[in-house]
Amino acid sequence: MTQKCNKIRIRMISHSIHAACPHDCPDTCAIRVTVENGVAVRVQGDPDHPPTQGVLCTKVAKYTERAYHPNRLTHPLRRVGPKGSGQFERVGWDIALDAIAEKLGGIAARDPQAILPYSYSGTLGLVQGEAMAMRFFHRLGASLLDRTICASAGASALNLTYGSRVGMHVEHFKDSKLILIWGSNSIASNLHFWTIAQAAKRGGTKLICIDPRRTETADKCHQHIALLPGTDGALALGLIHQLVKNDWLDHDYIERYTDGWSALRAEAQSWTAEHTATICGISADEVRHLAHDYANLSPAAIRLNYGMQRVRGGGNAVRLIAALPCLIGAWRQPAGGLLLSASGWAPVRHDALVRPDLLGHARPRTINMSTIGDDLSRESSAQFGPKIEALIVYNSNPVAVAPGSPQVVRGFGREDLFTVVIEQFQTDTADYADYILPATTQLEHFDVHSSYGHTHVLVNEAAIAPQGEARPNATVFRDLAARLGFTESCFKDTDVEIGAQAFNGIDFAQLRREGWVKLDIAEAPFAMGRFFTANGRAQFAPSDSGVARFIPPYESTQSAPALAARYPLAMISPPARHFLNSTFVNVESLRSIEGEPLLEIHPSDAAMRNLQDGALVRTFNDRGEYRCKVSISTRARPGVVVGLGIWWRKLGPAGTNANELTHQGLTDLGRAAVFYDCLVEVEGLAREQGLPVAQALAQ
Repeated sequence: MTQKCNKIRIRMISHSIHAACPHDCPDTCAIRVTVENGVAVRVQGDPDHPPTQGVLCTKVAKYTERAYHPNRLTHPLRRVGPKGSGQFERVGWDIALDAIAEKLGGIAARDPQAILPYSYSGTLGLVQGEAMAMRFFHRLGASLLDRTICASAGASALNLTYGSRVGMHVEHFKDSKLILIWGSNSIASNLHFWTIAQAAKRGGTKLICIDPRRTETADKCHQHIALLPGTDGALALGLIHQLVKNDWLDHDYIERYTDGWSALRAEAQSWTAEHTATICGISADEVRHLAHDYANLSPAAIRLNYGMQRVRGGGNAVRLIAALPCLIGAWRQPAGGLLLSASGWAPVRHDALVRPDLLGHARPRTINMSTIGDDLSRESSAQFGPKIEALIVYNSNPVAVAPGSPQVVRGFGREDLFTVVIEQFQTDTADYADYILPATTQLEHFDVHSSYGHTHVLVNEAAIAPQGEARPNATVFRDLAARLGFTESCFKDTDVEIGAQAFNGIDFAQLRREGWVKLDIAEAPFAMGRFFTANGRAQFAPSDSGVARFIPPYESTQSAPALAARYPLAMISPPARHFLNSTFVNVESLRSIEGEPLLEIHPSDAAMRNLQDGALVRTFNDRGEYRCKVSISTRARPGVVVGLGIWWRKLGPAGTNANELTHQGLTDLGRAAVFYDCLVEVEGLAREQGLPVAQALAQ
């Protein structure tokens, strides 16, 4: 007797979705998400998108691992333990939103400025970033947030010099004869530019990396100039001096399309190669040869990035570097010029998105996100205004990433501070929340994006349903607005309707159909001047700011010798290659590649301190201490240590990270954070005491 088996055929339903990378990276990759039966099974770069070319970085290529992570927050949580303990209980959305609305409403009745939003670039999407959120906070009358933690010094500098945050097309670097990669580890933080630069190198282009650290990018350039942190402006002045001395100038371009040249020339007069070399910690020949190459290998292009502006004089340094392509006429050609940010090209309708008109006659104070540690500890005063009573955190992890961690932790630990955190994971910041609200990932919501590294705008369609009870940011603020009785029609806009409001001159239907649209921008946009300044000329010495100049760091061996006598090592803390600030730190496959928190130190500095590779060390200054293992490496130049970050504090070996040592000083322009303006000392932890590693790190 035979049995007949019925085979059940499962029909596989597969389709591809247009998406965009939401993270704080200039590449803003166009993505194709493959979905099978409602599950995202593959995330790939869009091969048709010119900047992306089908390639994603290691981090975003593993995005499904992030979206389906077993530790995803999938339902609202209410705190049941002490602040910072991470102890919560599950509650329903209605219970959480009702309680939050009641608390915010009560505070707003007294003074809405006691409520502060805190957000940054957890997503760069225009819908889930600030649109509905800022509509809500503007209508509420809450304090405004000065979003300065990353790029505002450089942005202010570009605005002063060029009139906007604009630069050359990234794809034209392939035709440059010289590329200066200045303050950027492009392999880790700007992969698609690096692909273009490598293609240019194969065609004969010279690549020079300017960075205190010998990065993976520096390894693959023809030359690495390892200047001291905070001296980029001095190097730019030294280059200007050489351009004048050798008459390597485009006098016609300077006369026709710039203002303030005589003042800038006078400022550079004393910056000989020898003087510049002394300040920068390099050789005079490096200054001379760099100036020669920059003037004579044409077209010359500069890929500037934000690492070099995270010091006291970072804004003026960017102003000086931005003058360089004007002085040699590099802007005349598509493959000449500079790119720091291209965000000013995007025709974003900011006011339509965030609706500042909802403030009415209110003019709330502004709190700088880079000084949040100090500000959370301030009492009410006539100068400061009301004490901060409520904090709504979204798209950010300030307990890990904000400078001056001891003050930040102390502020977030206030029992009288009502804190709401909208998050995908239980971060260091979420541990201090009264309520945690689960947020969707990029695969689960709609958004639109501009870019600060290329000249396209993109759409992100929702590929899968939200995991568990997660909700998009815009939905959360829409729901809170309803509970607080906000009846303006803008609070009823759907996410897609907000996306349709985001851009001027973009065919929204085409954007959704094709996934991305290239902006109509001249190939050599400043060949005949026409900068975005009032008179169309690049400004070297605006009347309200004066000429750009070198401003030394707050903390360096030259500017603060007494401090340097106790703390002789400069510390910079760039993101580790497989992290993006504090994002992706909890993705196990990426964290396993990084291994553990490390402090890089040059062999000569290690020998002076009797340190062995892999030893446990204590890095410290007057602000605190950071314990981890040391890596003795020539990636760090003499006199500089590198605390690779930004690890979540709870995943660090002693419950801290490198921001235990940074401070809340601000840059010369843009009121930005000065993470890389920091002196420390390093000493070994006595292994001979026989303590277990964990105990030695924790003590």
